[in-house]
Amino acid sequence: MTRLIVAGGGGGDAVAAAVIDRALYGPGTADDRAVVLTYAWDRLLVDPVPGPRGAADFTGLRALTPSVYAVPKDARPVAPAGSTLPRLAAELPHTFALLDPHHGVEGMVRQLEELIEHLAPASIDLLDVGGDILARGDEPTLRSPLGDALSLAACARVTAEIRLLVAGPGLDGEIPVEVLRERLGPVVHTLTAEDVAPIGPVMEWHPSEATGMLTATARKVRGLCEVRDAGLTIPLTDDGTVVHQADLDAAFRRNGLAGAIADTTGLAEAERHCRDICGCSEIDYEREKAARFGAAPEGPFRPRAVLAGVARFAEEARARGVSHTTFRRLTEALGLSGVQRADLRALLIGTQPERYDAPLWRL
Repeated sequence: MTRLIVAGGGGGDAVAAAVIDRALYGPGTADDRAVVLTYAWDRLLVDPVPGPRGAADFTGLRALTPSVYAVPKDARPVAPAGSTLPRLAAELPHTFALLDPHHGVEGMVRQLEELIEHLAPASIDLLDVGGDILARGDEPTLRSPLGDALSLAACARVTAEIRLLVAGPGLDGEIPVEVLRERLGPVVHTLTAEDVAPIGPVMEWHPSEATGMLTATARKVRGLCEVRDAGLTIPLTDDGTVVHQADLDAAFRRNGLAGAIADTTGLAEAERHCRDICGCSEIDYEREKAARFGAAPEGPFRPRAVLAGVARFAEEARARGVSHTTFRRLTEALGLSGVQRADLRALLIGTQPERYDAPLWRL
């Protein structure tokens, strides 16, 4: 039996898809695991090139259909781009297929239809960690409206039956869980430490903050977590362990951005709609941030100075009521590079292992 899971936001949603596949359908065999259709859209700590990657940005892809390519473990992004997908393919037993938005929603619909015809899947799920896919699309708190709106619009246009799943409502820090409650349907599953155990090794290196908090809450970590360069604070509660079903058609009708881009044939066209409705697109933000990072040379990694910086950060954060943070947040707060994130993590866990609430850091 083949299953298809569309990772609505890419990045950590692809990792969460592996968790959901196992939690809902069982561990399966080598021939009984989901195909995960996902963007190659990693944050700048991983990929210094703004926006999502397309098939032309990789070598070593494997064609599944005329428009859809699998990303095997030996695939490589073309420099200077980066991607977590080849390593995910090496460490997880699922097939990761590339969802490419460069031809707009029209192109994504074509990819979905080809893959559904090719796989004849027993089930199709659209998965979003955090629930911002249930937004109207113009909320000022949204940080990444375009990726979710593209996925939502494409899935809404496909004639096949697709179930919309939201894992860990509120964990992305974009739409508060109190707002999401009335938009969520029945509980499908409550995640446990056993459910997230298979992705434990992946979360040791993967930078996704939302999926990191999903993993931590399933492991009973509770508190207030500070994330992203903006220092958003997100409660770690029992809500973070729950997987809900939601009404896909209602989500599409609600999301004005998804409706506006439903007939687009290019990513630049979709971005224009995003700017009109939301004021900007997340790719604009990535461009601006990449320009800032590119102008600043990478400094040396000095352990003593880093530990002192972490101590100052922790003292200030605790004064704000924060109990946990992510290594991505620490990396950016200390002005370190994406490469130095691994050095920071190894230094902190090596010197203060009691503070490691995997995969978060306890302040």
